[in-house]
Amino acid sequence: MREGSSCRQARESCLRTFKLLVQYDGTDYVGWQRQAAGASIQGLIEEALALIEGRAVTVQGAGRTDAGVHAAGQVASVRLETALDEATLGRAINANLPLAIRVMHVAVMGDDFHARFSANAKRYEYRIWNGPVCPPFVRLYVWHVPQALDVEAMRRATTSIVGRHDFAAFQGAGSSTHSTIRTITTAEWRGGGSTGPLVLSISGDGFLRHMVRGIAGTLVEVGRGWRAPDALTALLSTGQRQQVGRTAPACGLFLMEVDYGDER
Repeated sequence: MREGSSCRQARESCLRTFKLLVQYDGTDYVGWQRQAAGASIQGLIEEALALIEGRAVTVQGAGRTDAGVHAAGQVASVRLETALDEATLGRAINANLPLAIRVMHVAVMGDDFHARFSANAKRYEYRIWNGPVCPPFVRLYVWHVPQALDVEAMRRATTSIVGRHDFAAFQGAGSSTHSTIRTITTAEWRGGGSTGPLVLSISGDGFLRHMVRGIAGTLVEVGRGWRAPDALTALLSTGQRQQVGRTAPACGLFLMEVDYGDER
């Protein structure tokens, strides 16, 4: 027992905490989190690291993106024994990952860094192609809405969600969490027209499962004239999921960045 304890202590003293900046095309994956069936981003990164470490490791992600959701700024943390420097470790991980998943940057952090619990805020984008024909090169990364949208009405409606609110109405069916109250710091639309997607950029201290997609789907209904611009204010007060618009398709959602304040 003493020898086992000494080995564990020796191993712990060699461990370093690494921060990984990860980008992925989520089209063919069951999401970030390991699942009983299907390939996940977390699982594939853990498999790649196990080949480097020679043992099983656990990777923590800042956000548990769902099946089909993409990321340009996912952050993961992991404790490793490897003596490789950051750049070499990044190359080694990528060599064992499919091309749809890339570790863009690796940094050694303090031992108290945790990708999820150290995060202060996240920013997502939801992308819509609003036109009669969607270009084939972007079809996997946008929600194609061919009908004309009143973008100005959507902008007015979006102001309702900024601030601290109970977003229970926008939580995915069957989800559970200790609190459905979240603070949205910014929410705005940009782009659109014939040259690019219409993009909802939304930042906050946290997001419920399907929250951004529920908001996007409801705002599209405002844009189509099915709801008044003040509809989201009423939905926030009711907390009833069945009153919210359709959950927008996963393919249009991107985790863009995770904020850690002073960059621990």
